[in-house]
Amino acid sequence: MGKSKNRVVKPKRRDKPPRQKDVEEEKEEEEVEDSEDADDESTSEPGSDEDATSSEEEYDFPFRLAMYDFNQCDPKRCSGRKLLRADLITEVKLGQRFPGLVLSPTGKYTLAPRDRPFVEQHGLCVVDCSWKEVERTPLHKVKAPEHRLLPYLVAANSVNYGKPCHLTCAEAMAAGLYILGFREAAHRLMKPFTWGEHFIELNKELLELYAACNTPEEVIKAQNEYLERIDKEREEHSRDIDLPPSSSEEEETEEEDE
Repeated sequence: MGKSKNRVVKPKRRDKPPRQKDVEEEKEEEEVEDSEDADDESTSEPGSDEDATSSEEEYDFPFRLAMYDFNQCDPKRCSGRKLLRADLITEVKLGQRFPGLVLSPTGKYTLAPRDRPFVEQHGLCVVDCSWKEVERTPLHKVKAPEHRLLPYLVAANSVNYGKPCHLTCAEAMAAGLYILGFREAAHRLMKPFTWGEHFIELNKELLELYAACNTPEEVIKAQNEYLERIDKEREEHSRDIDLPPSSSEEEETEEEDE
């Protein structure tokens, strides 16, 4: 018999212990999971928080907003220029015709809520010029089918703060939007300005009174009633204040006592 060869029997291979994942691999898997979660969220139904945030950032004004610019203001402080840079309004060249309603010193009637349908269809425009140069400004270059005045309001801008009717073109535009019933558009327009929201709050009572009217006559009536009430309140307040006697009054009192 031949020599038998010793057969080497290899031991069965045992399962290797699970390999520990590198930190980089774990990060890659986490990124994949996050991207999958993001895809799931993107397919969420409208009305979610994400939709609400995007709708706030992407706001479309209900109609065209524009401005005639006479280049009389400091470009760095001009509210109209700031609105142009923010792409919130467009510019109409002097002499060109604007198809909608213009808030202008040449208006014969006061803006009223009944103007809303016309503005919705054709747009709203303001005139940017210096209050000091109004009388010498060639306003005949502002061409539009409808011109309107604004009722009594108080400025909140840093230049003319507290002055009645001395509004910037941004304040005038926001006031016009509010009176016509476009309150959200008015707030959106004022966002680029630190004093923008304060202008609306400062004139809130008046703006609500005007917005509740219909015709220019009703707006003027509401304006006059408000001013009369304010005057009466000031008179009553001044009567209630006990002012200290002046030095001359004190001397007269001492002489009488002697």
